[in-house]
Amino acid sequence: MKKGFCYQENTRYSQAVACSRETFWKEVRKTANRWAIDSRRAILAAVEQKDEAAIQQWMSSSEYQKFLEKKHQLKRESARKKFFEKSQEDQLLAFAQELKDNLTAFIFSCYEFDATATAKSGTTFRRRRLADCHLNGLVMLDIDHVENPVAIWECLQQHEELMQRTKLVHITSSKRGIRIIFAADIKVGNLADNQIAFAEALGYQADSSCIDATRNSFAPKEEDILYIEDSIFEYYDEAFDKKFTSEYRKGNTQPLHYQFPNRPTPNPSREGRGAAGAVNENQQEPTPVTWRGHSVQAIIDARFAEKLPCAEDSNRHNESLKLASDLLVLFDGDKKKTLQVLLAQPWVQEIIDERDEDVEQTVESAAERMAEREKKYLTQSPSKPMQAAIEQATGKTYAEIISRFTTSRNGSTADAQSEQTVPSLTGGSKTELSVPAGEAAGSGSGLEGSLAAWGKQIEAMMDDYPLLRDICKGLKPNQYPAAVFVAGGLMMTLMTRCTYRFYHRPEELRRLNCSALIIGDPASGKSFATRLYELLAAPIENADKVGMEAINAYRELVKSLGANKDKPKKPKVLVRIHPARTSNAQFIQDMVNAQEMVDGQPMQLHLFTFDTELDNTLSVQRGGSWIDKQSLQLKAFHNEKDGQAYSNADSVLQQFKVVWNFIYTGTPIALKKMVNSSNFGSGLATRLTCIPLPPTNFEMIDREERDDPDSDARLRLWAEKLDRMKGELSLGKIVNELYDWTARRMMDAKDNDSRADEMLLKRCAYHGLNFAAPFIVIRHWDSMKEDGTFFCGEFETDDTDWRLAEMLVNIQYACQRHFFGKMAEEYFEEQTQEANVKYRRMSKTIEAFNRLPEEFTTEDVIRCFALSSAGSAYSRINRLMKDHAVEKSEEYKENGTTKVKYRKTANLL
Repeated sequence: MKKGFCYQENTRYSQAVACSRETFWKEVRKTANRWAIDSRRAILAAVEQKDEAAIQQWMSSSEYQKFLEKKHQLKRESARKKFFEKSQEDQLLAFAQELKDNLTAFIFSCYEFDATATAKSGTTFRRRRLADCHLNGLVMLDIDHVENPVAIWECLQQHEELMQRTKLVHITSSKRGIRIIFAADIKVGNLADNQIAFAEALGYQADSSCIDATRNSFAPKEEDILYIEDSIFEYYDEAFDKKFTSEYRKGNTQPLHYQFPNRPTPNPSREGRGAAGAVNENQQEPTPVTWRGHSVQAIIDARFAEKLPCAEDSNRHNESLKLASDLLVLFDGDKKKTLQVLLAQPWVQEIIDERDEDVEQTVESAAERMAEREKKYLTQSPSKPMQAAIEQATGKTYAEIISRFTTSRNGSTADAQSEQTVPSLTGGSKTELSVPAGEAAGSGSGLEGSLAAWGKQIEAMMDDYPLLRDICKGLKPNQYPAAVFVAGGLMMTLMTRCTYRFYHRPEELRRLNCSALIIGDPASGKSFATRLYELLAAPIENADKVGMEAINAYRELVKSLGANKDKPKKPKVLVRIHPARTSNAQFIQDMVNAQEMVDGQPMQLHLFTFDTELDNTLSVQRGGSWIDKQSLQLKAFHNEKDGQAYSNADSVLQQFKVVWNFIYTGTPIALKKMVNSSNFGSGLATRLTCIPLPPTNFEMIDREERDDPDSDARLRLWAEKLDRMKGELSLGKIVNELYDWTARRMMDAKDNDSRADEMLLKRCAYHGLNFAAPFIVIRHWDSMKEDGTFFCGEFETDDTDWRLAEMLVNIQYACQRHFFGKMAEEYFEEQTQEANVKYRRMSKTIEAFNRLPEEFTTEDVIRCFALSSAGSAYSRINRLMKDHAVEKSEEYKENGTTKVKYRKTANLL
């Protein structure tokens, strides 16, 4: 009674016929399908990222030219005209859609179609249509437009009942969706009922456009298949077929027992519209919404004083999106308040009434755009029209208002008269910025504003990386970056048996190396590092106990034997954790002894040092037998070779690689003792990961409560798991992204003729990769397999993983410039005997960018950047677009040629 499902090799010309197991795997592995999916994804990415170089490369490809030729040959003139009136990007997207439409299509919900059509040859033909269908009891659920489809698969695996019904799970051709094929439950209802119930169990909404039983499911690549059960090829539910096939043939596909969830679109009555406010339960009149003491509605009225957006001559949706972006800045990302104010605008209510506008989604889209910009440009300001409206409505500039007020922890507004001077994180220069004490997260510049913005980004990633919540427990958001780097350093040390390949000398297997310093004033909250050390380093400490006991027993035995007795041979033991007060002889001996056989090969395991007082660490290294470990600190970052050849009996003549991770917390004064102008040329600065802790600004720490008693246990559990990791990590895609990131920064350094930036930049990619690796591995843990006592496995990284690595490398680069920018400039100034040249905070790139008008053309770029050709201008624009600083505004015709206008979307750091 073999049934299974159907397929069409081509949706335009082929019959819908039964699909065997062999046919399915042949189509999934077909080279043409693989090429089409990879090409579609590359095109979608190029258009989304506004990658002009990639777009032009695709448009010049032979495959795209063939596609255009077909469009030129369209018989209907109106269709030809409509297509070629589209922008180049839209034409390219149409090509990407055709690539998808030409994929092999599976019809999972039907095992057969009646042969009711007649081909030109006279033979009968099985069309994929509802009136001819035979249901098999399989349901197809699509969940589209998600950043991380694998997370849905991980969620599904937690539902045992749903998994028992699941037959196939795969990533879709856009790479932004997931498709789940599962067995229907006849008690739940028809296909649509089952879709809704299954999706709700996963916490998602089923799409009402996907209820047709004949809906195509385009073939995935083999590696995009996350799960498949062999029974799918012979699956058949006779009871479901008999009960529902006749109804589906009549077109009755709507759910019988469930309802598709409606989008929640608030639509208050028209009374009272036009005044932004919240209705108080005890009042009839709305309470006006204010921003730092000023009426928000008054500002909006000034913003649209000349003309309100209307249907005749304005895109009201785009205007609502722009207004949402500005309001999110003013309200520090408060989506609820932003939605409330948007809904109070009459012209927004018009588009709700006219076309059921989803204003809530508008706010979400604005928030996503802002988050994308904040990945690189950490400060946010309202648009220039909004700032002009603020000045008109309040009599004060935006800068004056935010410099006077600061948002407290409970959300109230307080006047901040006192100011403090802090170094700029963004420029790494001698220039210091004056910012209000206690400046609110995301609202300031300099040190505190940058740390707060990074804290927001880390908080936004906690759903994708849940362990971040446990790591940052009890801390303020502006302390999150320090906690993430401390935890990352500890976890990469646990993964000492793991390796990866880098873009520099890819033939070499590299180790996860950490040289981290957490720098903050006394009593600035550095104690969190001790908590993380005690939890995450526990597996190494426990393993060390055996070796330490053996050494202590040996020493006691030697003492008991006396001076004239033959001494027993000193045992070789494994002791990996070493305090700062460790003699060089002992340290090197333990480093050589710290070897283990991994996959049949000897591997040197990392030694580790943690100390909460950097000043003390440096003091004890100035004398005694543990003097001066800076040479070891320098060589540890790249595991370079070292050696010793001393005459004393305890120092064995040997060569060794320095495999040593260390994390210290300390004050800015201690850092200056460690890295200063006299030793800057050693290269230690670029090997260090220095993360600042902000001042506490007289704020009390939160009263601690045992709100999550399992938090420490989760950290201990992951420590034990990571301590059992081994093998080469599948980080190739992240390495490629880091190469592109570094190339863009290097071109900026070249444009600025800054050897200092070049120097500080070179090792940033290592830091970004090393600290991201443990979090990425944990996110993909389900791909790991147990090999004896160890875990290993391959996994495929995605955009979510890159966002983490990108954030960490951005933090590293900004902190490098903050702590060492001045020294780097002076180092090169002295080399070139130009000590009188001051390190300028504003580089030529930023100066030229600021000269550009808000909306500009290629000619403006040539003029403002003093370039010699349009090619150089296109290259510069492409870099700015990749860094989310500019975007395309519109296309226009000039002398028969299509030209492009661009607009600024963010400020350059």
